[in-house]
Amino acid sequence: MTQDWGMVTVLGLYFLAMFGMGIFHFNSKDDLEGYLLGGRKVGPWVSALSAEASDMSGWMLMGLPGYAYVCGISALWIAIGLAIGTVLNWVFVARRLRIYTVIANNSLTLPDFFENRYRDKSKILRVVSAIFIFIFFLIYTASGFVAGGRLFNTVFGVDYLYSLLITAGIVVFYSFAGGYTAVCRTDFFQGCLMFFTIILVPVTGIIASGGPTASYDKLHALNENFFSFFTDATGETLTFTAIISLLAWGLGYFGQPHILVRFMGIRSAKDIPQAINIATVWVIFSLFFSVMSGLVGRLVLGDSLKGVNSETVFMALSGQYFNSIVAGVIIAAILGAIMSTSSSQLLVTASAITTDFYHAILRKEASPQELVNVSRISVFIVAACSFTIALNPNNYILDLVAYAWAGFGASFGPLLLFSLYWKRTTLSGAVSGVVTGGITVLLWKQFLGSTGIYEIVPGFIISSIAIYVVSKMDKVPSIEITSLFDVAEEKLSHNED
Repeated sequence: MTQDWGMVTVLGLYFLAMFGMGIFHFNSKDDLEGYLLGGRKVGPWVSALSAEASDMSGWMLMGLPGYAYVCGISALWIAIGLAIGTVLNWVFVARRLRIYTVIANNSLTLPDFFENRYRDKSKILRVVSAIFIFIFFLIYTASGFVAGGRLFNTVFGVDYLYSLLITAGIVVFYSFAGGYTAVCRTDFFQGCLMFFTIILVPVTGIIASGGPTASYDKLHALNENFFSFFTDATGETLTFTAIISLLAWGLGYFGQPHILVRFMGIRSAKDIPQAINIATVWVIFSLFFSVMSGLVGRLVLGDSLKGVNSETVFMALSGQYFNSIVAGVIIAAILGAIMSTSSSQLLVTASAITTDFYHAILRKEASPQELVNVSRISVFIVAACSFTIALNPNNYILDLVAYAWAGFGASFGPLLLFSLYWKRTTLSGAVSGVVTGGITVLLWKQFLGSTGIYEIVPGFIISSIAIYVVSKMDKVPSIEITSLFDVAEEKLSHNED
């Protein structure tokens, strides 16, 4: 009982802090820009750690260690792809997007930016973008709810359904109340906590097992394939296609709305170089030790975790080595990882519903406060839909994340890069890119998943081809559109915001 009360006390304090953050920011912003982007006043440290915490989510502390627990060090292929994608996204997208979204009529969301970039008076691009955001974020947010449900079920023995309700309730509350600023600041705290715990747990396990050399020898004796990059621990050889598919996770970064919005909300484009350094260090260390957690878990726990329970290996390790107080902090870190992404996803989806449907089509005359209220209601609606998807306790967290990640990467990644770098891109090309990318992922996942090719690969390629071919066949964009591109380029060349 003492152990349990120690952990409950830590988690109780953590929940109070999250609730307090939401309440503190409830009335701090009364316009949509403040609610959705924090007034574009968020500094580099908060922006960088918020982006990474919302990116990695519970799958970094549950899904990826679980994959490494089963497959061995070949899981590093995913980590390498993600690390490269993170750096490229910050280097090639962050500054341009921050500048361009301000120039493009102060765009607040990704669909908002696309509409303003191409002067889409028909609003077809905005609506199509919002539809795919809604579809794939339902899946992505559901993965976070599944992670939370599995956590409470594993640690406290709480029924899975009640565990889902607890997770969803906390996430909805501070997303509903505080908006972007509250989400970013809680993400900053959670990002620090995640970084600390993802290193602490596997390092402790390695030390307890006799050090790096002894740990390696023991694990190698159990299964020599645990340290093979080209044969996973199940004995299956990784083909060239399989390795490309694992690395292709990095392509997804260019199209993730909940990460891209961090670039839009940063205080100044001049803060981005510092943010790049912070994000790079965080992601490289975190992903490496995430994989190490799975390997150490296999060494310490053997093959005791089966099926979806393999994704609880990080929690099992924390219970193996730490007292209730420290274990409570570690569990709080996992919850933070889950909630940082889920809250960001809820907020971005709500913003798409509010600005891309309600304001753009239904109520153009809506007041700023009305839009904030609609956005808050949307948070609740989206959470309810994701909750329904998460009701199946046999869902794999990593599978849900991979599906949604591919959907966003293929739907928006190519278009974002073309929008920022190719002046000749047209509205018709943009629409075709979003539609072909999103539909390719949906169809490939359902009908061609057995090929072993990760659906983001064909989705990204087909979307890119569609944008280029349709744009080349279309008439040259108007001066009104190209001049906006020229203004952005000029600001970039002069290092201006």
